[in-house]
Amino acid sequence: MCGRSSLTKSEKELEVRFRSTFYAEDLEKYNPLPNYNVAPTHVMPVITNKDPEHFLPMRWGLIPSWAKDHKMGYKMINARIETVTEKSSFKRAITKRRCIIPMDGYYEWKKSASGKVPYRITTKDQDIFSVAGLWENWKSPSGDWVQSFTIITQPASKVIEDIHDRMPAILSADAERSWLDIEIPVEDALSIISPYPEELLHFYAVENRVGKVAENDADLIAPRSEEQGTLF
Repeated sequence: MCGRSSLTKSEKELEVRFRSTFYAEDLEKYNPLPNYNVAPTHVMPVITNKDPEHFLPMRWGLIPSWAKDHKMGYKMINARIETVTEKSSFKRAITKRRCIIPMDGYYEWKKSASGKVPYRITTKDQDIFSVAGLWENWKSPSGDWVQSFTIITQPASKVIEDIHDRMPAILSADAERSWLDIEIPVEDALSIISPYPEELLHFYAVENRVGKVAENDADLIAPRSEEQGTLF
């Protein structure tokens, strides 16, 4: 699964990287950047197929349009690529509502004899990368509209499967606009997703503090002194 990530870049850096801009009125609607510890329910900038030229603030944890309350979003932070076309929560969104979610790293926990060790995983070729996702509109009982997203996950690349057997569907920069194009059939869109090349992934252990949502500072992304991993 993917349950924590980071986005430590500025709004301007995001605009340059994705050639999309923020609506001025939206700049105050999501958690201020940088965010070293993005967690479910946080509101983050997302690019959708509906408005690919702009970032939209969305809540992490997809709330299906038919949900009775927002709590269902807690269970919908990820969508497995193997079943995304079958699950009632996702099968309409995969055809009509695709999005990409910017990150500059994500966290997974590796089991060890002394307990779970958190690792931060990044890409060598992209300072800011994106992962494939789905988004949804939900109207609350009080009449408020909430836009939310989920992250598509896939089996992990072999080089990091020792940390966790799943990973987010990281896209190459060239594949991002294709993923957002809903004129592309679902089967072809899903074929865009594949485990990220092993030689382009990097990982290292970080402090246990990242497990606490309230912790959010630059030291969270610093390598843990007593244990650090590197690839190639």
